[in-house]
Amino acid sequence: MNPELIQNVLMYALPVLFSITLHEAAHGYVARHFGDNTAAMLGRITLNPIKHIDPIGTIVMPLALYFMTSGAFVFGYAKPVPVAFGNLRNPKRDMIWVALAGPATNFVQALAWAVVLGILAISGLHEPFFLGMAKAGIAVNLVMWAFNLFPLPPLDGGRVLVGLLPYKQAEAVSRIEPYGFFIVMGLVVAGIVSTIWMRPLMTVGYAVVDTILKLFL
Repeated sequence: MNPELIQNVLMYALPVLFSITLHEAAHGYVARHFGDNTAAMLGRITLNPIKHIDPIGTIVMPLALYFMTSGAFVFGYAKPVPVAFGNLRNPKRDMIWVALAGPATNFVQALAWAVVLGILAISGLHEPFFLGMAKAGIAVNLVMWAFNLFPLPPLDGGRVLVGLLPYKQAEAVSRIEPYGFFIVMGLVVAGIVSTIWMRPLMTVGYAVVDTILKLFL
């Protein structure tokens, strides 16, 4: 097994755990704020990553894809936080805030890792592993931010779209949800998501990160 691949897995491990844990906990926290206690009752509003890890989607699938493709392609998912949208005080409006909470948390984490990278730079600490971990934290969280905002259920962006559309159109879009995962994966494989969605958003995200780094450099 390639030692460099193993080092990269370790480098990404902490940022990935933080990214999925805070993302899912944020959904539950905001849902509780707007009236739904489902996630709270199931113990999902927590910073314990074990509560949010899906054994297949969070561990087995990403590692298998990483090693099989030598790091060229990685995909995974966490255990979704359950939200009973009918319990929200204003379901159509509040679901937007619940959905946005996860990606927003990832964007904030990307900025936080940028600050860490800047602090390492000005302090003269040039340990490749820690510099790599900070860069991984930026990349992982920007990817999660951009990907989850794609406007198709069951992704967060799809729920935002349902919340914004008039009722008739929102109902039509929500019917896609049972098949949405497979549609999104098809669009990912075809390169459509990366070309028309991920690339522009990632460009914006890295522009904001670079602005923060300039404060340190």
